[in-house]
Amino acid sequence: MKVLSTNVYVGPNLYAHFPVIKHILDLGELEQWPTTRLGNRFIDRLLEYLPGLHEHGCSYSEPGGFVRRLREDEGTWLGHVMEHVAIELQNVAGSPVTFGKTRSTGEPGQYWMVFQYKDEEVGRAASDLALDIIHHLLPAELRPENAPDDEWDFAHARDRFIKYAQRRALGPSTGSLVEAAEARGIPWIRLNRYSLVQFGHGRYQQRIWATTTGRTSNIAVDLASDKEETNRILRDLGLPVPSQRIVQSSSEAKRAAKRVGYPVVLKPLSANHGRGVSTNLTTAEQIEVAFEKAREHHRSVLVESFITGFDHRLLVVDGKLVAAAKRVPGHVVGDGQHTIEQLVDEVNRDPRRGVGHEKVLTRLEFDHQAERLLAAMGYDRNTVPAKDEVVYLRTTANLSTGGTAIDVTDVIHPDNREMAERAIKGIGLDIGGVDFLTSDITQSYRETGGAICEINAGPGFRMHVAPSEGTPRDVAGPVIDMLFPPTSAKRIPIAAITGTNGKTTTSRMLAHILKLHGSTVGLTSTDGLYIDGQLTVEGDMTGPVSAAMALRDPSIDAAVMETARGGLLRAGMGYSMCNVAACLNVSADHLGMKGIETLEQLAELKRVPIEVATDAVVLNADDELCLRMADYSNAEQLCYVTMNPRHPLVKEHIRAGGRAIVLEEGMNGHMIAIYDSESHIPLLWTHLIPATIEGRAIHNVQNAMFAAGLAYSMGVSLENIRHGLRTFDTTFFQAPGRMNIYDEHPFKVILDYAHNPAAVKAMCDLVDRFEVDGKRIVVLAAPGDRRDEDVQQIALHAAGHFDYYICRQDDRRRGREFGEIPAMLKDTLLANGVADEQIAIIEDETEATDKALQLADAGDLVLILGDKIKRSWKQIIYFGSDGEPGDEAVSKPAAKQVPPPDVDDIEIGDDLEIIRDERGVRIARSEPEDAD
Repeated sequence: MKVLSTNVYVGPNLYAHFPVIKHILDLGELEQWPTTRLGNRFIDRLLEYLPGLHEHGCSYSEPGGFVRRLREDEGTWLGHVMEHVAIELQNVAGSPVTFGKTRSTGEPGQYWMVFQYKDEEVGRAASDLALDIIHHLLPAELRPENAPDDEWDFAHARDRFIKYAQRRALGPSTGSLVEAAEARGIPWIRLNRYSLVQFGHGRYQQRIWATTTGRTSNIAVDLASDKEETNRILRDLGLPVPSQRIVQSSSEAKRAAKRVGYPVVLKPLSANHGRGVSTNLTTAEQIEVAFEKAREHHRSVLVESFITGFDHRLLVVDGKLVAAAKRVPGHVVGDGQHTIEQLVDEVNRDPRRGVGHEKVLTRLEFDHQAERLLAAMGYDRNTVPAKDEVVYLRTTANLSTGGTAIDVTDVIHPDNREMAERAIKGIGLDIGGVDFLTSDITQSYRETGGAICEINAGPGFRMHVAPSEGTPRDVAGPVIDMLFPPTSAKRIPIAAITGTNGKTTTSRMLAHILKLHGSTVGLTSTDGLYIDGQLTVEGDMTGPVSAAMALRDPSIDAAVMETARGGLLRAGMGYSMCNVAACLNVSADHLGMKGIETLEQLAELKRVPIEVATDAVVLNADDELCLRMADYSNAEQLCYVTMNPRHPLVKEHIRAGGRAIVLEEGMNGHMIAIYDSESHIPLLWTHLIPATIEGRAIHNVQNAMFAAGLAYSMGVSLENIRHGLRTFDTTFFQAPGRMNIYDEHPFKVILDYAHNPAAVKAMCDLVDRFEVDGKRIVVLAAPGDRRDEDVQQIALHAAGHFDYYICRQDDRRRGREFGEIPAMLKDTLLANGVADEQIAIIEDETEATDKALQLADAGDLVLILGDKIKRSWKQIIYFGSDGEPGDEAVSKPAAKQVPPPDVDDIEIGDDLEIIRDERGVRIARSEPEDAD
């Protein structure tokens, strides 16, 4: 079994609304070996390796369902088995996932298989190990070369994978904060391999690094790290602290101990997690050893009085105590039979214990401090302690050194609570931990004594969220509520725009409207990533990586995401949901590529943003494939766009109080009107929108209608929508490659990036609406990766609209032979009535453009369908630079616009019906699809 290809989807995609990994698998000869033919030995060993597979429901939706699939009838195929093994391995590693799906691609022995993941690298590693397990369990004669053999150690491979997954996982503190954010509907982005996380998007984002936030004061962190300064500040506030001296040498430490009074504690001036700390020192010899250990962590060492009592961690968030835990140093309890070393091994078998902070408890270790404590008792590793005897291996109770925690939040005395809050405020921390020693936390420190021995910036949460004993506390929630108070913004509004044609222009129109509305907009498009109108990254930025770049920018407060087919197919969307989404149209483009063979499949792909929009979706009612998407949306509002004021479904939708953007004919031309909640709002005459060229560019009329519908659904005022549309034009600098018109020559030149049949047809129709005194010339091309029928369709749409045709190819031929595309275009033109003398083949784009400009005389119109837009535009504007701009090409009144055919002619299949509900009217499926 081979993995032919892999796609990692980071957000909503064709298969799920959450991250999944997709493989194309080739089973080869294993296509003839379903699980029942492989036999019980294969199945039993698989279940022995991963007993959790018994809980997988599969298509039966109940525990044991997958095992039934393995054993019943002809069994199931190994691609399906690999899906479940990859899921279960992640569960074993502590990354809970459940979703998977495997289906045939239509090619013999080939399947696409998808499975859910939480961490991309862990998901990939689970997939690799799943393949190894399956190959290992196969009969020897079926194993591929280099597959794990009978000597392969599954347990070792599994444990290595688990450790890798745990290293990749967020720590307990960061993980709890992420869970709290998710519970409040706050998006988050992991910014590195460690604990740097962004909550929220754009201007409203907040960052954390573990439990240090973007609001945590640098001064406060430095103070908390300086134990001497902390001690002085707290003493000046009248809070209980031990006597303390700072020393630089062993001899100074001994003298300081005498002044402070034995017993004493030695600790580095700046360290954490109990590193280098020695307590209850009573002799000069012990101080010498402890000083050297402390010096390993800082050149300055503190000597302070030893306070008797139990160690407590008091956690304060935003000035309020939210949890308290009694910490017990790492220890073992004797049973009268086993040595201390054996008892440590037994304690470390607790699945809650791991290395460092990877789990809620930390493994016990033998080190200098453990050896010193044992020696002081006359013990060593091989001593067998008496039954129930407690043997401490640490004097400090940090969880990071093997300690345990008992929650005491409900019983802490109010004075001790107030003391902790004052201490953290005194240092200036937004989140801080107070290490407090007292004999009884339920009694006031004023009566029983005790002292604050340390203040911790960035305190760990795991002792509170998963105490060894007592009630787990939600300490992450108050942190998120501090960063995002209930009335504060957490997300920026996101608009996702998809469709075959018009995405870039509509996205730019909407971004322009939002800017006039006062927003700082992040725009992703085929031209690049724009922040507040400034190009930040050039190139095609319509995928999830560019979306994440925009959402991370701290200056934006709105995002407009052009969402193209390629990014959706390759990696899904770069965000989990959007506020508004629009699908402009679905027509033939990129068909026959990457599994998308039909218009219906293309529509299903472009439906993804519609499915995850929360506030409103804007759909083309004149396109049946767009119209059908309404049934898949859970958005609060459903808005239709139609250029047919007699559209029957839209008319009924409006009468039901629904929202629509309609092109209406009036005495002065055509008016874009908004219908909403039984209100009729005339918005703008189309000839007043510069991008429509006085109403000639019908496709831009429609784009403007979509931009208006999206802006209106985002709460933009009508005045700002009108102002935005009236000030947006299609100059090269505002919309490069989108109907850029140059009038400074004696002839008119239009440059456009149209590269599919529908776009070329729109441009040809536009040319027909111009009154041209001379001839019409076109530079015609098609991308090399389109189907032959698409290339031919482009030429067919152009045939008859021009007096002269120059056929060229793109610089990047995308698998085509040199000259193949121009020849195909010419053949189609000839077959559709264009004379041979009207056609020229000039393969090079630069030469073809230059030839078209040379052929043009005063009063002519030249349409250049360009690929390298910047290069072509420079050719156009610098052509004949010594000549004077002409005025022969005068704009004429717009031709009468003809509405598209009435959609009464649309045939509704037997599987569809008209649905009327609180959102209006839509076409819906009459029978639910198979959910398996």
